[in-house]
Amino acid sequence: MRYTWIDEYLLKKAGVTKDLQKDWNWIRYQIGGKMFAAVCLGENNEPYYITLKLEPAEGDFLRQQYEDVIPGYYMNKMHWNSIKPDGEVPDDLLRDLLDKSYQLVLGGFSKKKQREILEIVTT
Repeated sequence: MRYTWIDEYLLKKAGVTKDLQKDWNWIRYQIGGKMFAAVCLGENNEPYYITLKLEPAEGDFLRQQYEDVIPGYYMNKMHWNSIKPDGEVPDDLLRDLLDKSYQLVLGGFSKKKQREILEIVTT
């Protein structure tokens, strides 16, 4: 996989946990129990896709710009996008997309819950 920095990058974010969803063979990154990114593993446990959440218009735009960005693999095709782990999406762009996915999911919680999630790290 080209993006070997993903795990360390995502785990540095406030309130992030990860687990392995064995049924799907996905490494899931979550905030407040909700997934915002996943590394989907193939039969040989090598990364197959990196899946993340984006605003629908941005996802559509990126799919037109990069052949390595496709509608979410086994996810809602409107809100989720998958990126080939050995593709041509620049590292800086992928970092930005992961940040946006994190913010989208965090923003879906109430303000109180957001404070609770973020305070776990700051206390």
